[in-house]
Amino acid sequence: MAKTLVIGLGNPLVTDDSVGLRVAAAVRHILGDRPDVDVAEDYWGGLRLMERLIGYERAIIIDAIVTGAAPGTIHRLKPGDLPTQHSASAHDVNLPTALEFGRKAGAQLPQTEDILLVAVEAADILTFGQRCTVAVEAAIPAAVEVVLQELNRLTCGEQR
Repeated sequence: MAKTLVIGLGNPLVTDDSVGLRVAAAVRHILGDRPDVDVAEDYWGGLRLMERLIGYERAIIIDAIVTGAAPGTIHRLKPGDLPTQHSASAHDVNLPTALEFGRKAGAQLPQTEDILLVAVEAADILTFGQRCTVAVEAAIPAAVEVVLQELNRLTCGEQR
């Protein structure tokens, strides 16, 4: 049975940056204990995210993004589509580079076409706070639905 990782990224103490964590928690609640899907949260991108993907055939990564679109807009992206280096700190690499390093090292990683990023446009990723802004909070149910739709698309015919 092919395994899929659904992973929410973000910082739970920074307003809209926590949206990936919140969406992942809601997805986990809906899915329950589905044997072909693992749902997780993490605070890191780059190489650490690549390490989390080892052993999975597919992945859906949920995160906040800032592109200038209206806050709450939901983007479906592939790793190479990322308009910024958001998935990397100054001491790390971006996701496409991390995946390339991992593959060169022989790690069993999902193919690029089997990785989807569900990104929610953030309004505020600088302010400390335990709640998302109104527009981003309102987008969480729609983002959960996008993740579930994409999960069904990716795993069509393989579940249960």
